[in-house]
Amino acid sequence: MKKLISWNVNGLRACVQKGFTEYFKEVDADIFCIQESKLQEGQIDFAPEGYHAYWNYAEKKGYSGTAIFTKEEPLSVAYGIGIEEHDHEGRVITLEFDPFYMVTVYTPNSQNELVRLPYRMKWEDDFLAYLKNLEKTKPVIFCGDLNVAHKEIDLKNPKTNRKNAGFTDEEREKFTNVVNAGFIDTYRYFYPDQEGIYSWWSYRFKAREKNAGWRIDYFCVSESLKDRLKGASIHTEVFGSDHCPVELDIEV
Repeated sequence: MKKLISWNVNGLRACVQKGFTEYFKEVDADIFCIQESKLQEGQIDFAPEGYHAYWNYAEKKGYSGTAIFTKEEPLSVAYGIGIEEHDHEGRVITLEFDPFYMVTVYTPNSQNELVRLPYRMKWEDDFLAYLKNLEKTKPVIFCGDLNVAHKEIDLKNPKTNRKNAGFTDEEREKFTNVVNAGFIDTYRYFYPDQEGIYSWWSYRFKAREKNAGWRIDYFCVSESLKDRLKGASIHTEVFGSDHCPVELDIEV
């Protein structure tokens, strides 16, 4: 069985000061994906023993960025989704293994007053097309901060957030498209009715203390992997970022 972890660290250098390295060792994941590294090459010396490391940096400093650490060396590695307008922000890494593709993604935020929503809509369509193209070869596991709470059950205050980035009808519909395209939201697969478990809390208003959160970090898998799913969890007990890690256990 493989243990997969995904965590938006909201700045890896800051997170390392808050226990990231210790958690990384303790959790002993087979594959550990991070989003929002906020790094350029050479800005951190994090090379965990026993892991192959792959980094995708944004061109803009201190912004976005992803990384994957894997015990097993992949057959191939790809950065971005092969579309010029999307590939400057370090948002996607794809590793190919024998039985599946592993993709980590940091989905663009629609931002205040939804200024980036039109771009986000284009991204969503192009990213889903990218996943479906991979799937023609072998099953896909993708994870990361998808910047959307899919259903009302996925955030504390759905009514007051209806028009806010991450819970607009448009963004939620795009995630519905992902599910309808044959991808399983693994946490909901195991816990269809679970309320009050979130993966992100604003730093304002003591949101984490009050558990006024959102579930916006996901592991999704191709339908063909359904029978191999063994468990999914959200590690709300882990601090160090405004997000907490999410986990998928799968037999592959």
